[in-house]
Amino acid sequence: MESRQAIRKDWDTYFMDIAYMVSTRSLCSRRHVGAVLVQGKKLLGTAYNGAPMGVPDCSEAGCMIAEQFEVEIVDGQEMMVKKERCIRTIHAEQNLLLFTDRADREGSSVYVTDQPCWTCANMLANSGVREIVYHRAYRKDSDKVTRLMEQKGVVFRALAAYDPPEQAIVAEG
Repeated sequence: MESRQAIRKDWDTYFMDIAYMVSTRSLCSRRHVGAVLVQGKKLLGTAYNGAPMGVPDCSEAGCMIAEQFEVEIVDGQEMMVKKERCIRTIHAEQNLLLFTDRADREGSSVYVTDQPCWTCANMLANSGVREIVYHRAYRKDSDKVTRLMEQKGVVFRALAAYDPPEQAIVAEG
């Protein structure tokens, strides 16, 4: 009888796969984001983006888009850049922090499908986590979030050579 041994995934792939599966719970029409909290090799919590519990989400009530303007340096010149954000949705990272204990976050890692925005990065930087691992870049805030994590000493890394599980791929608007 021939023995077949499955290829065992590395820990980064394993936890990012879980984050992507968690993201399938999101009803956001713009982006499905999942996050997981890990201490050592132990999974301590999961969360995804969406409206507060008991409140109609964007698929039911539409997105609540807020326009913000921010000064950025583009090709050595200051430019005013318009950013649009949905303010109905609680981000996956925010939900993760709301539903996990500070003691569990101390020295832990967060795996998130998308690079955190500025607000989430601030919250994570102050939450006790020592590492944030993400897959998809979030260009709107990337440079300043990277600088913040460097200043805080939080390991901040992308999984560039990662492919999400097929069943977690959701067409996004």
